[in-house]
Amino acid sequence: MKIDFSTSTPIYLQIIEEFKRQIVTGQLQPGDKVPSQRDLAAQVKVNANTVQRAYREMEILGLVETLRGQGTFVCQNQGVVEETRKEMLTNLVDEFVRAVQALGLSEEATLDVVKTRFSEIDSKEEVNNK
Repeated sequence: MKIDFSTSTPIYLQIIEEFKRQIVTGQLQPGDKVPSQRDLAAQVKVNANTVQRAYREMEILGLVETLRGQGTFVCQNQGVVEETRKEMLTNLVDEFVRAVQALGLSEEATLDVVKTRFSEIDSKEEVNNK
């Protein structure tokens, strides 16, 4: 897990976003045990209270659950995973649309470029997979 200490985004939010990314991409599966708060704090070299805040927020969001004496685990609810995936996609699209609008590009021109890039990237991946 990488933390960017140079950004203005609070560290606990960066931890949450990284867990979300790992959950929606399947790196963390429902039921997987996550590192203890102390272990994660030592790993990313941050205060244990920062990790504790991130874990508490993730519990509130339903991403993880803590079982007393056993540890913290990725939530088994697949609906939460899909909801998180949709939220992350919406945030990415919102950032993209704002950037495109700042460039003064039309929706039609933007969609043409996006479709072209999807095709080109898919073609490159097919070639690389052979």
